[in-house]
Amino acid sequence: MAEQLVHSTANEVTGGVWRIRHGDGTAIRKIVNARRDGAAAHLAASDEPGHFNYWRREPLVYETGLAQSAFAAGGLRGPALIALNPMGDDAIEMILEDVTGTAGMSLGTEDLGGCAYQLGVAQSGWAGNPPPLAWLARDFLTDYTLAQPVPDDLRWDHPAAEAALPVALRAGLRRLWERRHELIEASAALPRTLCHHDVWPMNLIGSGRGPVLLDWAYAGPGALGEDAANLALDTFWDGYVDVARLPAVVEAVIGGYARGVADVLAPGEVRRAIMVTGATKYFWLLPRMLASAWSSPHGRGYDTRDWESMFAGRAPMFQLIADWSEAV
Repeated sequence: MAEQLVHSTANEVTGGVWRIRHGDGTAIRKIVNARRDGAAAHLAASDEPGHFNYWRREPLVYETGLAQSAFAAGGLRGPALIALNPMGDDAIEMILEDVTGTAGMSLGTEDLGGCAYQLGVAQSGWAGNPPPLAWLARDFLTDYTLAQPVPDDLRWDHPAAEAALPVALRAGLRRLWERRHELIEASAALPRTLCHHDVWPMNLIGSGRGPVLLDWAYAGPGALGEDAANLALDTFWDGYVDVARLPAVVEAVIGGYARGVADVLAPGEVRRAIMVTGATKYFWLLPRMLASAWSSPHGRGYDTRDWESMFAGRAPMFQLIADWSEAV
């Protein structure tokens, strides 16, 4: 008996995720594959080890023990690997520990700040010296953001966006898009570490042994502050957490991460790194939403709101990244 779990269907690498019976309990079955119908074109699986969407990366992270050891210094770990089973030449079955605990979307502000602290402690140990493994994502932030499908002739005047976002904010987000290469360069100039690149509450479980971090498919070198920025912002994009908590969560994450990396980065530098990488990670989001809104009456993915509600619900985060981009 298997229970299919909620996951993104846009990425070609993910073939499915299920909770299954295993021994006297349960386990998680996850299929990764090199080919699958119905995926988004910009999230096509790659056979190139350094590509941000290399399809064999997550099995390698588990097989080599990196999921358990990468952030162990901070008390963060991945689920235990139970089995890894090849399924021909273009698919792999992973059987993973079914972690019990508090779902990430239910974590409180202090909990998220605590996770940021633990992340900082772990990443300070990799500062300036991320592992030189060819199969890690070589430049996730650049490759992922520039792969986002935004047409050259994008119309910025969609009625739903105009109704939900103030004129000044829309103008600021357009400038953010136009400055995207400048932002990428600023992020690339920051001190490097080992990043997970998808730290958000859907990939976190608060367990008694310490937080467990799921989905290691994008792991690779990145900037100090990059994962913390993603945690602060991605807690809110899809409307699962009350956006009124945004200021408190942002400060808790920045403060926690700053304490964790205090031996390698001063507090002011930490704040700037989070601001720069946060603006860089999401410079494409409004243009992408506009392109999708013009082509489809309904959004897709985790966020099920209508377009106007989605634009309005994301406005505080949009304002934040527009403001943060001024740190560049």
